[in-house]
Amino acid sequence: MTHDDNALRRLSLWWDTLPAELRTADRPPLSGTHDADVVIVGAGYTGLWTAYYLMTADPSLRVVVLESDVAGFGASGRNGGWCSSYFPPSMDTLAKASSREGAIAMHRAMNATVLEVGRVAQVEGIECDWQLGGALQLARSPLQMQRARDDVDAMHSWGADEYRLLEQDEARATVGATDLLGASFTPMVAAINPARLVRGLALAVESKGATIHEGSRVTSIGPGLVRTADGEVRARYVVRATEGYTPALPGYERDLAPVYSLMLATEPLPDEVWESIGLRDRQTFGDHQHLIIYGQRTADGRLAFGGRGARYKYGSSIDPRQERSPEIHGAIWSRLVELFPAVADFRVTHTWGGPLGVPRDWFTSVGLDPATGMGWSGGYVGDGVSTTNLGGRTLADLIVGNDSPITHLPWVNHRSRRWEPEPLRWIGVRAGTWAFTTADAVEARTGKDSRRATFFGRFIGH
Repeated sequence: MTHDDNALRRLSLWWDTLPAELRTADRPPLSGTHDADVVIVGAGYTGLWTAYYLMTADPSLRVVVLESDVAGFGASGRNGGWCSSYFPPSMDTLAKASSREGAIAMHRAMNATVLEVGRVAQVEGIECDWQLGGALQLARSPLQMQRARDDVDAMHSWGADEYRLLEQDEARATVGATDLLGASFTPMVAAINPARLVRGLALAVESKGATIHEGSRVTSIGPGLVRTADGEVRARYVVRATEGYTPALPGYERDLAPVYSLMLATEPLPDEVWESIGLRDRQTFGDHQHLIIYGQRTADGRLAFGGRGARYKYGSSIDPRQERSPEIHGAIWSRLVELFPAVADFRVTHTWGGPLGVPRDWFTSVGLDPATGMGWSGGYVGDGVSTTNLGGRTLADLIVGNDSPITHLPWVNHRSRRWEPEPLRWIGVRAGTWAFTTADAVEARTGKDSRRATFFGRFIGH
């Protein structure tokens, strides 16, 4: 398909800094009727990892990947660049869904997945600025510091001894955030350039023999058959890998809610500014407030920083205007300057955003119906850079019939109930966003846990 290079570069900092040959690889749209063993809808991380491991397991398979725009167009090329061991449901929620052993196995699988992404990037020669520096969750009030302690103690109770509590001196030696009292830390997070990973992965998938059709918007998806405007693919297995764009598929309007997350990036900062900020090992960072923020020190010396808070659109509609909101980007910039005042005098060179997929119970899932051949992986709630890899490996094992340990993890074949019809969905999502947005102000004023955040936390597996 023909690419609008300027439009692609505007998708994110990551797309803008791609080498031209990665950004403009030519993949023709689907045309006519085709037969395959597996057809995958969506050429983001989920679809590409699934194709990669299918072709690794059985190079004779006929695997076709259909993408409505270009490979990596969605969250895979626009996220915060955290390849993390975080999994949206809490360990308690996982244990209730399976067992204590199942929850622990899930956490260990996520830790291993972070390293697996790095391994494949190295083997395939994908230069994605990979650095395993870990993740800091900052505590900047006594209440947040207690939350950090509680989180680390909780993870230790599940045997996750890699989690550490950093007291004030150690935390300040690592990151120069204002009002810092301490932090929780896990080493199992890598900072990456996500667009380099997804575009490099697309090339690796093609080198193994799979076919990717870009510019091929799917109009219907069902057992054994996927149709686009100009063609169709018949296959024993059909995999849905559409994440935040899932509601655009007929019949899937209420499976996931698309929630926008927005980001910005500064110009490269001078060494003296980095001396004050820290993050020498490119540690990723967030904090222990309720409204999620996330940041990283990029390989070329920028601060890339994002957060939630964008408004859900009625009817789960995808609106590109949501990707650049002066109001939300202004709030994100204010939050960054509050954390690191030294950045205030430097330019913001990029602003962007995009939708992520949220299931009704915030329980990420992967699965395959052997009777219909319909498979899926998604509902990552923003933690998909690594989880997609585990999802792709799991789907490949389920499809080829490999009864492996990962096919028995508690997220496999979990079924989230569908979101309510409108206007109830709009009311619920907006109310949750309001609760977490205002909870931090309430806590700053009172020094006590916000009841509204606690109430809504029960609905998201926390």
